[in-house]
Amino acid sequence: MTPPLVSGSRLERVLKSGRFAVTAELNPPDSADPQSVYERALVLSTVCDAINATDASGANCHMSSVGICALLTRAGYEPVYQISCRDRNRIAIQGDLLGAAAMGVKNVLCLTGDGVQAGDQPEAKPVFDFDSMTLVRTVRIMRDDGHFLSGRKLDVPPRVFVGAAENPFAPPYDFRPHRLGKKIEAGAEFIQTQYCFDLPRLREFMAKVRDLGLDKKAFILVGVGPLRSAKIAEWMRAHVPGVWIPDEIVNRMKGAQKQMLEGKKLCIEIIQQVHEIPGVSGVHVMAYRQEELVAEIIEEAGLLPRRWQNESTESIVVRG
Repeated sequence: MTPPLVSGSRLERVLKSGRFAVTAELNPPDSADPQSVYERALVLSTVCDAINATDASGANCHMSSVGICALLTRAGYEPVYQISCRDRNRIAIQGDLLGAAAMGVKNVLCLTGDGVQAGDQPEAKPVFDFDSMTLVRTVRIMRDDGHFLSGRKLDVPPRVFVGAAENPFAPPYDFRPHRLGKKIEAGAEFIQTQYCFDLPRLREFMAKVRDLGLDKKAFILVGVGPLRSAKIAEWMRAHVPGVWIPDEIVNRMKGAQKQMLEGKKLCIEIIQQVHEIPGVSGVHVMAYRQEELVAEIIEEAGLLPRRWQNESTESIVVRG
């Protein structure tokens, strides 16, 4: 007997059918014009199963995640609504979740959020009423138990597929699989990781994940992305919170005559190797305002075509 779908989202159906999933980030505009969102989403929608609407990543202000999700659902796209604990208290978070679900959002990614000191407005006051694990728990309480944290009953709970983030590439490395386990215990059903540029480290992480049986309890999508140049690679590992790029990757970029082309080639190689790691259920592609490049990478990595037309009749893989 197959388990019921909790949200009915395309992403949930793809993952539970046992297929290798592809998600990508839509980097929000610094604009009130919806057309810029539609243009970026149009490129991504044909090559991935769901589109992440980022929530002021790096603590830099852009169009809001919930606003982007409203536009995406209006146009018939499949969004992943990112919620950061940095900017909202529990009242706002619970209200925004209901609003997003009412607009048709079926996937939620729960994040603690980068500290305000990392962004371009460090004088902003951080909230952090929750951390990501408490946020995951809150979403599951609202969805599964049908009430707010106050205990007040919901007339209609939000039917969402619940995700969280993990970073296998940040020390202490031995703690990372156990931290992942805590997020899954809190209620995370899918995981998207930080950028992977260190395949040996990822393989070690996934070996421990499998030893703990966590790959059977949640779907793990590994973060990947192209480097434009060696200079940008050095900047990212120095300034982007949580990003680790080994020296051999930077040196490879420095030695390439066409560094952007080499960065694309490297990303494709990483995707193909990640695809072969047991326990990995998909990739999450991140490339700041390079949607066309993302589409090329997904195609050249051999991840097309995406098959959605027969989802309703596909078998479901039991997890957890």
